Amino acid sequence: MLRFLTAGESHGRALVVVVEGLPAGLPVTRQLVQAELARRRLGYGRGPRMRFEADEVTLLGGVRHGRTLGSPVAIEIANTEWPKWEQEMSPDPGSPSRVLTTPRPGHVDLAGMQKYGFGDARDVLERASARETAARVAAGALAKAMLAHLGMQVVSHVVALGGEWSSGRRPEPADLDTVDASAVRCFDAAAEERMVAAVKAAAKVGDSLGGVAEVLAYGVPVGLGSHVHWDRKLDGLLAQALMSIQAVKAVEIGDGFDVAGRRGSEAHDAISWDADAGEYRRQTSRAGGVEGGISTGALVVARVAMKPLATLNRPVLGTVDVATKESTVSFKERTDVTAVPAMGVVAETMTALVLAAEALRKFGGDSLAELVRNRDGYLGSLGDTPSAVAAGDG
Repeated sequence: MLRFLTAGESHGRALVVVVEGLPAGLPVTRQLVQAELARRRLGYGRGPRMRFEADEVTLLGGVRHGRTLGSPVAIEIANTEWPKWEQEMSPDPGSPSRVLTTPRPGHVDLAGMQKYGFGDARDVLERASARETAARVAAGALAKAMLAHLGMQVVSHVVALGGEWSSGRRPEPADLDTVDASAVRCFDAAAEERMVAAVKAAAKVGDSLGGVAEVLAYGVPVGLGSHVHWDRKLDGLLAQALMSIQAVKAVEIGDGFDVAGRRGSEAHDAISWDADAGEYRRQTSRAGGVEGGISTGALVVARVAMKPLATLNRPVLGTVDVATKESTVSFKERTDVTAVPAMGVVAETMTALVLAAEALRKFGGDSLAELVRNRDGYLGSLGDTPSAVAAGDG
């Protein structure tokens, strides 16, 4: 079973992630992880923190001479700004220099303070910060590396930002560099210009913007996930993983909400038999590559909607000072105008981690070579399975 656990605070000494369940023999390098972390920092509209902080990666365990050992992989991502925060975020007994008592609407500040009995919003926001996603991306870099050996690739692109929508043309894995080169990670140049203009307009008045990223998983075989239990359904696992990303408020698989307004004759993916390839095919991916909780072999599609960030550069959101109970405005931290382009990269991460976990569950194997052999044997039998059952052999 593949699982991961992150630890650390936004302005703490470091973030740490431990990934358990990876097969032995998977090629892993510090540069591989850093390359994915660099992609998370992309996007027009990011704040100054993206320039100030660098992601210093250390592989603490589970990797020897560039290959996994089958033991848990531990990765540390150091905070280069730690010296500025060492006193404020010290784990040793003491007191902060500034207590934050004016929680931000739209953030978890107040609910977290109430839940845990804190009087300082920083005790909540430091862990709730999207900075935590850097640890997830590090874990996802390993998942992507494993998926590549199984013929699967995950990409993302921004399809909406600040109310501006792209044409919807979908990039393939070979187009990922083109997407990343876009100022807003959009595959539509005309839409990119409109999105950048929207970001500039919002920045001018100190506001923030949300948007939608689409995640596409290519090469996903039939049979990941299961229909037999609610917590084994692939679309359910994807939805939970994607919804867990900070500031995400909606997730749809395939055509999602749009398909609910169609007639059944226009809502599903017709099945055909490709005699040359010896396999079943679907010409469309309205279901997003998942039916009944099981991957169908079609393109896996998910769209992820991110709300505008709750921290604004102008104090317009009303709140209450939890110490005095007086009406006031929320405090400000350094923030982005939008983080939708980066959210797409995080969404790739979460999708890759779900697919990797389900691939390991389906194919098994303690080493990468064994996992690939098991996958190959399974794929070789797919074309015959339904006809064998119909003939009474199943």
